[in-house]
Amino acid sequence: MSEPEASGPEQQDTTLAFAWNVPNILTILRLVLVPVFALVLLTHPHDHVWRHWATAVFVIAILTDLADGRIARKYHQVTNFGKIWDSIADKALTGMAFVGLSIIGELAWPITLVILVREWGITVMRFRVLKYGVMAAKRGGKLKTTLQGVALAMFLVQVPDTVTWFWALRWFIMWAAFALTVLTGIDYVFDAHRLRRDALRAGHPIDYSARH
Repeated sequence: MSEPEASGPEQQDTTLAFAWNVPNILTILRLVLVPVFALVLLTHPHDHVWRHWATAVFVIAILTDLADGRIARKYHQVTNFGKIWDSIADKALTGMAFVGLSIIGELAWPITLVILVREWGITVMRFRVLKYGVMAAKRGGKLKTTLQGVALAMFLVQVPDTVTWFWALRWFIMWAAFALTVLTGIDYVFDAHRLRRDALRAGHPIDYSARH
């Protein structure tokens, strides 16, 4: 179902009610997989079999993110619940992966902490400006999530130290994801400011969800 256009406070749809459609179910599935992934990763982090299972759970969860967005757009099943909780599910999954890799000593804590502050800071900000309109994910944010997913999957999978090109590539992608995470965070802050300013000037909330 298409999102309604706003023409006043009473017509702006800022509800987060759950709708039983495939994209939203995939989002919930991704949230459910987060503790499963954490358990598998941290139980025996240096055991090859457990690491393969942890990588598999993570990749499956990431694929649900790719699927739910495409299905929502193709079949016009975009909802405000999906806009908000899709982002939360992404951050919960990747956040757990970053924290898990840092706990087992395979990723420096400063990288993890900067990314977590950015991710959850932006999430809190999106909730705070919800009364002015819904900030949907932008292309830069989606690219950031994709790079994070690829980098994390490459860090999760166990590859011999002798495969030097793989180690170099995964660090290159990780630093690219780190840079894009910071830059898109700054962009979202400016977007939130514009959303609030324009809504106050117009006298009612404005939905920026259609912007790219």
